[in-house]
Amino acid sequence: MGSSSSLPTTKLATTKLATTKAATTKAAKLLIVDDDESIRSQLELSLDSEFDVSIAANSKDAWRILQAERPELMTLDLALDSDDPETGFSLLERCLQFDPFLKIVMITGNDDQTSARRAVEMGAADFFGKPVDPDILKVLLHRFHTVQQLERQNAEILKRQGDVHRLGGILGKSPQMQVMFRTIEKVATADVSILILGESGTGKELVAREIRRLSSRVTKPFVSINCGAIPENLLESELFGHEKGSFTGAHASREGKLELADKGIVFLDEVAELPFPLQVKLLRFLQDHEIERVGGRKPIELDVRVIAATNRDLDQRVASGEFREDLFHRLSVVNLRLPPLRERTDDIPFLAQYFLERFESEYGRRNLSLSADARRGMQAYKWPGNVRELEHRMQRAVLMSGGKTINATDLELDSAARSRRPSLREAREQADRFAVIESLRATGGNISEAAKTLGISRPSMHDLLAKLEISAKDYKRQKRRGAETG
Repeated sequence: MGSSSSLPTTKLATTKLATTKAATTKAAKLLIVDDDESIRSQLELSLDSEFDVSIAANSKDAWRILQAERPELMTLDLALDSDDPETGFSLLERCLQFDPFLKIVMITGNDDQTSARRAVEMGAADFFGKPVDPDILKVLLHRFHTVQQLERQNAEILKRQGDVHRLGGILGKSPQMQVMFRTIEKVATADVSILILGESGTGKELVAREIRRLSSRVTKPFVSINCGAIPENLLESELFGHEKGSFTGAHASREGKLELADKGIVFLDEVAELPFPLQVKLLRFLQDHEIERVGGRKPIELDVRVIAATNRDLDQRVASGEFREDLFHRLSVVNLRLPPLRERTDDIPFLAQYFLERFESEYGRRNLSLSADARRGMQAYKWPGNVRELEHRMQRAVLMSGGKTINATDLELDSAARSRRPSLREAREQADRFAVIESLRATGGNISEAAKTLGISRPSMHDLLAKLEISAKDYKRQKRRGAETG
């Protein structure tokens, strides 16, 4: 007791604050890495009340603390230990290899935009310019901590699926996807150009990122560009960069996507939309491994692996003269065709269950299940948007459904479910379920009022709820949540 009473008042207050903080919520661990003592002190003072802060003045101490404390968040001075940003890049790479979920915010000078973009391509969560505004940084760190928690939960769900039915973040138990997994593993290690063919929503960029993960370029930049989303007059500059004064508005020299991807991988999505003059320039790069910026005269040698993708029929575009045949052959040293979801129906319930568990975790729902009519509807539907559409429909259903069972109505697949000709009993049950849910939604879970809207007695309503396994409480909670957030 004597030693306790002799503690300074400030230390008692600090101890009490720390105890209260630990009792309420576990603060995220944050590692601040900067060789400027004034910045370290500023950030520690500003962030210590909301994060469990550790500090390091150099890369050696940062690496030691990272291994011992395993922080979830990190701020990293790009020019750590010297004026050379390579020190920061090197530590960034090592840290993300140690913990891929670590969220690193790079602290950069205002003149370091090119280096900052490179850091993001290497895996940094974001970059933050000097002078540092602690309040804005605080909001950013909280956001990244939330994202990281969701990513870790998603990884746990993926782990439960088993290694047999997944390759990294790609899921599939159908024979077609099992063959695709083995093919990806083979081509990833061969440093050749790859052309990924598939409809929208089949996961072409996901496959490209998996190839990168399994390749020798895993720690190098991965730069993605959608050739169909950038205006034609800007696309050449985006890909190849430009020199200062090369056109109106070119106030400074700028690296293009290919330069940013040096030593790594560039992913050219919707490559079929590439204008003909740029097809020639891209072909020259693939042949010579050199580029010239717009307005430039000096060749720039690059080491970049190209992965291209398209949802178009390139053979047809070659035949019509819209796409160069020699470029097509250069890009397609290896062809990967991703099957549409309708051709691998074994994967539909498997993926639906994965998305169900993922969005349950994300939105705080528990013990949801898919009804028989939902499963029939999913199998009957053609899925023109493929896996992406299935993901979005499951997301909406988990978010919007009021009960514990997700049915075809929640997935907006009623017509698909009916196309399978359900029995009379199934059809009546589906109609009853729809009517009961709509009445509960409209009345906020009030059983008496819902019964009146349906024209039945309260006892009959209770019988229906028991038969259909619908809880009116779910709709009351839903209404309260809506009132709180509205």
